[in-house]
Amino acid sequence: MGSFVKGFAGRMARRYGKMSIQMVISLSFTAVAVVGMVFMGLSLSWRFSAGAEMLVEDNSQRVLSQVNMNLDSYLRRMMRVSDTVYYRVIKDADLAQDDLMPGLELLYEENRDDLVSIALFNGEGELVAASPLSGLKASAVPQESLWFQAAMEKMENLHFSAPHIQNIFEDPDYRYQWVVSLSRYVQLTREGSTESGVLLVDMSFAGIEQVCRDVELSNDGYLYLIDASGELIYHPKQQLIYAGLWEENNLAAAGYRDGVHGETFQNENRQVIVKTVGYTGWKLVGVVPREGLGGDVRQTFLFGLSLLLFSVFLMAFLNFRISAHISDPIRRLEQAIKELEAGREDVEIPQEGCYEVQRLGHSISSMVSTMRHLMNDIIQQERQKRRSELEVLQSQINPHFLYNTLDSVIWMTEAGRYEEAIQMVTSLARLFRISLSRGRSVIPLADELEHARNYMNIQQIRYKNKFTTQITAQPETEGLFTLKLIVQPILENAIYHGMTCAEGDGIISVTARREGDDLLIEVTDNGIGMRPEVAASLLDDDRPDVRTTGSGIGVRNVHQRIRLTFGPEYGLTILSEPDEGTTVRIRLPALDEAGVAPYEREETP
Repeated sequence: MGSFVKGFAGRMARRYGKMSIQMVISLSFTAVAVVGMVFMGLSLSWRFSAGAEMLVEDNSQRVLSQVNMNLDSYLRRMMRVSDTVYYRVIKDADLAQDDLMPGLELLYEENRDDLVSIALFNGEGELVAASPLSGLKASAVPQESLWFQAAMEKMENLHFSAPHIQNIFEDPDYRYQWVVSLSRYVQLTREGSTESGVLLVDMSFAGIEQVCRDVELSNDGYLYLIDASGELIYHPKQQLIYAGLWEENNLAAAGYRDGVHGETFQNENRQVIVKTVGYTGWKLVGVVPREGLGGDVRQTFLFGLSLLLFSVFLMAFLNFRISAHISDPIRRLEQAIKELEAGREDVEIPQEGCYEVQRLGHSISSMVSTMRHLMNDIIQQERQKRRSELEVLQSQINPHFLYNTLDSVIWMTEAGRYEEAIQMVTSLARLFRISLSRGRSVIPLADELEHARNYMNIQQIRYKNKFTTQITAQPETEGLFTLKLIVQPILENAIYHGMTCAEGDGIISVTARREGDDLLIEVTDNGIGMRPEVAASLLDDDRPDVRTTGSGIGVRNVHQRIRLTFGPEYGLTILSEPDEGTTVRIRLPALDEAGVAPYEREETP
């Protein structure tokens, strides 16, 4: 038996190898269609019930999300009323001389459809102001109410109570109004001093009931609302529950997390969807009975079998008819793609055959054309970018710095201080030589530090040795390269922002060392420093540009140049404390002569 199977498989493999692409396409498509339709038919009967249940679950979650949005909007509106009372009426009033009633009455009139009353109590539970109900019941003890105690214990929060009958104020119409109380701790001002108080906003329960009422879930499901402890806030059969004629699993639902849960309650298997209402801890609970969610499996199976037979016949007929029309164009299209992969640029993409193959050829042709244009655009943008960077580098020496330096040279020459004038001119010449660097963007570390020395020599002469400079490089940094002109802008900031306002002798030190695969350059001064949060904001991309008396390049620009060139793991770190000085740490990759090749030259304009 085994040899027979192996022989049959070998014969089929040999025949398959000799088949034309037309026959391969026809048989392959037909076989794939048959296998796919069989699998689909079997899967349909197995997954239909699960799909129906998932559909019900998704529909229930959407309904709960909509109810949650409506309820959240209602609660937010009440919270805005509470905020308006506190910040626009209470905060601006002195109880010794101001009357709060006009403000409370105005807010009540604007929201009377949703409110029952607004009341303000002091820390002892005494009524300060209220609208529209203002007469306390003789039996009312506000300071013993849960809403009052919650506001005094957790002063920073807003507190929502469970639904209850309004029992604080006398109602002239003798109505029993169901309300939800929103309470918060407030500070009252009396004769210039502050005291504790509680603001109470009684919302009409009818508003919450209206949001939850008439919500329909699939399969005769229903929705109810509970607080964090499981106490019912709204239930479509709330009266029956209170009368003991109906039971609900609300205490167990209080422990459910948001999402879909399965439970069995009173011998009924049902699906429970839970969603928490923000700010309150309340939970919306949707209940959908599982019975009846599945469809008729037998009917589904017959439908799938009929679809399978029809599809097999149709696919077999069509595959043999159209394979001849798609095989040759596909082969030519494949050959053109292979030539593209080989790197040929003058490949003509065929656009023939049936509509789909024509569209495929047209899409590939458009893609190739677009790629070529994009490549050309990228090349042009890269050239323009490098040209712009070079222009920034070449113009980084501030004209004011050059004018001041030349004025100093003239002044020293007229004063007969020829040696100092020669030293300054020599340092200026070396400064420009290294700034240009023959168009290179990455230069030896020694040249960068030499540029820093020349810059500091000029500045020390200009500032009459108000500070001293120490520039050192550890032996392990010998032969390393760095991005050009990154130390001088930092030294410039150290002088203008650290030294000019500092008292005593200033010291600016530059140290270069190697740390693993990184090169660290630290610029430290003992100037006036700054707050850490200010130092942290200097490198923030959202911080607006500020032009100073420096070079115009700026510390943040140095940081961005480094990150643009070497990646986001490199750049600047600024450490500073007021009156403690500032340290700017530059982190770069430790590039030797072999590793600097990709960055060696910039694009010339």
